[in-house]
Amino acid sequence: MSVARFDFSWLDDNYHQETLENLRVAVKNVKRLCAVMLDTMGPALQVHNKSGNPIELMADNHVTITTDVTREPSAEVLPVNYSGLAKAVKKGDTIFVGQYLFTGIEATSVWMEVLETSGPDIKCLVKNTATLVGFIFTMHVAQVHIDLPTLTDVDKQAISTWGSRNKVDFISLSYTRHVEDVRELRAFIKAHNLHETQIFAKVETVEGLRHFDDILQEADGIILSRGNLGIDLPPEKVFLFQKSAIYKCNMVGKPAIITRVVDSMTANLRPTRAEATDVANAVLDGTDGILLGPETLRGLYPIEAIKIVGSICAEAELVCNQSLHFKRINKHVGEPMSHAESVASSAVRAAVKVKAAMIVVFTSSGRAARLIAKYRPSVPVFAVVIPRLRTDSLKWTFTGASQARQLLGVRGVYPILASPNVATSGGSSEESGLKIALNHGKSMGLLKPNDQVVVFQKVGDSSVVKIVALQDQRYI
Repeated sequence: MSVARFDFSWLDDNYHQETLENLRVAVKNVKRLCAVMLDTMGPALQVHNKSGNPIELMADNHVTITTDVTREPSAEVLPVNYSGLAKAVKKGDTIFVGQYLFTGIEATSVWMEVLETSGPDIKCLVKNTATLVGFIFTMHVAQVHIDLPTLTDVDKQAISTWGSRNKVDFISLSYTRHVEDVRELRAFIKAHNLHETQIFAKVETVEGLRHFDDILQEADGIILSRGNLGIDLPPEKVFLFQKSAIYKCNMVGKPAIITRVVDSMTANLRPTRAEATDVANAVLDGTDGILLGPETLRGLYPIEAIKIVGSICAEAELVCNQSLHFKRINKHVGEPMSHAESVASSAVRAAVKVKAAMIVVFTSSGRAARLIAKYRPSVPVFAVVIPRLRTDSLKWTFTGASQARQLLGVRGVYPILASPNVATSGGSSEESGLKIALNHGKSMGLLKPNDQVVVFQKVGDSSVVKIVALQDQRYI
């Protein structure tokens, strides 16, 4: 696991704080970096089943969706937390309810057809037999605009307290529909002293897809939430939008994450063949990361799910046509290139020409590492993050830890956080940092004697790409 997602559509601050403390202990135990992502609730429609009793719904029966949340959910009535739902839907619309939002596991989610509305109530026809299990069920209405703010009061409370207190690395903005949603969140987190936190826009509706280009320009990364997209879009259209979105992310060098990949592993030890192929194809398309949801939240085999998905990704990366990605990105960027794009692409080209074992890049903000990763080198990128001394006029602090963790969201990048004394050691900082990177590469089995390493660093206002041979005893 590279990034731990804390989903604030479930449970409270205390639960998430306990989980975060567990994560911090685990990070120290395994001596690995792990980023923290706060996932907002957004304008999610939810049915709260306070008793936790299973609700059995039978195909061809009728059920009433009501906005009276004081009523107990049952096979006859489902109370939802949105007073305007009856006005938003019409006869013939499709409504989905369940823990897994109709991922194909019909036993745990149900889809219904709207028959009529009467005041705040919606009468529906149940289309499949299913048992709703759990305390919270998510409701989604296909291609219907929900007139609720993307950044809700619940989200603002979570960010301003838990998020600010824990200096989260990422915020995942659920149900991002317009570029203004991202801008609003950006302004909000800056007002709460989260200047380093990155925003990943979660695109999960047709409305978000319509404004995808603008959203991509403003966000730091994109999460394609295929659970809801698979409902809003006809099944035969999902792959097309996924490929298009990943391609656009690749061209501008921003991370693309996809979700809902091995849903069958919530209850089974192995994924289906279709799921395994789906994960591999996402890697070949250029996705940066795989986000697991129910597989690790409620699944019976969370560790196995991560291991298997990781193995599939590794296998797909072995046959990935990186040179094709390189050519596509070069063509998209065009000429004349900016100075930064030129040297980043040159570093990747040099690594190919000399058959380098890895690329080492020195960075403070992470931008240089992202630019190199954008050109999809066929070798690992070791990003040595040099801490930067900063002051807010009251105290001096080192930045760098968050920047290192944020690089875990970028494909092919291995971030290494240098110690503050490297940052303050003057001209020897790069040499010291390079030794750290090379030793780390050797410990991981990525480097052997006589290997060549491409090094990217800034010297004053210039950027330098050089090649280091491992037989040079200074770097052994």
